[in-house]
Amino acid sequence: MINCPKNQLDPRAKYVFRWEGAFFSLLGLALTILLIIGHYQWRLPLWLARIAASGTLLCSIYLIGFKPDLLLQRWLYEIKEDEIHLQRGILFHERTVIPMIRVQHVDTKQGPLLRAYKLTSVTFSTAAGSHEIPALSNEAAEQVRDQIAAFAKVSEDDL
Repeated sequence: MINCPKNQLDPRAKYVFRWEGAFFSLLGLALTILLIIGHYQWRLPLWLARIAASGTLLCSIYLIGFKPDLLLQRWLYEIKEDEIHLQRGILFHERTVIPMIRVQHVDTKQGPLLRAYKLTSVTFSTAAGSHEIPALSNEAAEQVRDQIAAFAKVSEDDL
């Protein structure tokens, strides 16, 4: 049996996850507004707007109130000399073990939202696809990137 990974994401990640949830909530709000306009302009049934509003409210409560904390608790990783362990998922738990010999490329990335919270994601590629450890502190992300590169013997050109 494989041991559970020990490292968690940075605690500030929950704020990034909340902002992402808020963005998707705004999309639901926009749909609700369009359906209300559609009711007055094209006589769409009002119950469509009511369902959209209710769904948006429930999704917003989940996406902003509950999901960020659950993601923070459930997203675990561990870098070992011969493999990388990733564990994530709220309803469906997913565990991935990537052998270091399969890692071809490792990089860090940081969008505006991560940058605002001084967080960085580490991405690494294998022949089968790419994987990501999201929302680590800038220092931890550099350390993880360098550690994976050293264990996988990735050249400096691939960083």
